[in-house]
Amino acid sequence: MEKRKCSCTAIVLAAGSGRRMKSDTAKQYMELCGRPVVCHCLQVFQDSPVIDHIILAVGAGEEARVREQIVDRYGFCKVEAVLEGGAERYLSVSRALSAAEEMGFAGDGGYLFIHDGARPFVSKKIVEDTYEAAAAYGACCAAVPVKDTIKAADGNGFVERTLDRSRLFSIQTPQVFAAPLILEAYRLLTLHQEELVRAGVHITDDAMVVESMLKHPVKLVEASGGNIKITTPEDMELAEFLASRIARCEKKSTCKKNLKKSEKSC
Repeated sequence: MEKRKCSCTAIVLAAGSGRRMKSDTAKQYMELCGRPVVCHCLQVFQDSPVIDHIILAVGAGEEARVREQIVDRYGFCKVEAVLEGGAERYLSVSRALSAAEEMGFAGDGGYLFIHDGARPFVSKKIVEDTYEAAAAYGACCAAVPVKDTIKAADGNGFVERTLDRSRLFSIQTPQVFAAPLILEAYRLLTLHQEELVRAGVHITDDAMVVESMLKHPVKLVEASGGNIKITTPEDMELAEFLASRIARCEKKSTCKKNLKKSEKSC
């Protein structure tokens, strides 16, 4: 018997200001191959049979503009809500989780994908692989093994030790969780936020919330080095190169398919 697919909602975070881009335009709205950066990941979620709903968290006061100029203009009909994010990433996630719960997208048996809107090259395969891992383990995140040697420094900037590279991964998004799990983790985070700040604990991603609050294991799903996050002008240059390469590959693939069709018709 074929396994029934569970309800899946993608939360796309696009509330960042992009200070490191040194631009008046936030990185997620900068143009990449003729469309805003955030459109590229939204298109993948829109086209994916895994994803049923999308919630988009944007900057304060941007809700109407994003709804009109991005969601409606490009036909992202899976977007159920465009809401105001927070000053910090975890606040945007928390608000989006509350919205998912209110709309009935976060019940038992459902999964929530949390993705950075500034990662335009998430692929259909990454979406499918992380869904399968979340269904098996309850929590997972996209990741790639590090390539460089990583050294820990002491307080004076000298090498303290060299870390075992074979066990180190660079973490990406999407990060995917069983809905009740991530809701409970963020509920506890809200309760203990002040304690964490006093202890010097800085939450940097959603997997860390689950690790810290619930001690739940998070499965690493090997993704792609091309699934970059655009943060600096140099990242944007790399993104433009990757996008042009993808476009060439897609064009070549289309040409091959058309050639095969014409050969069959002869």
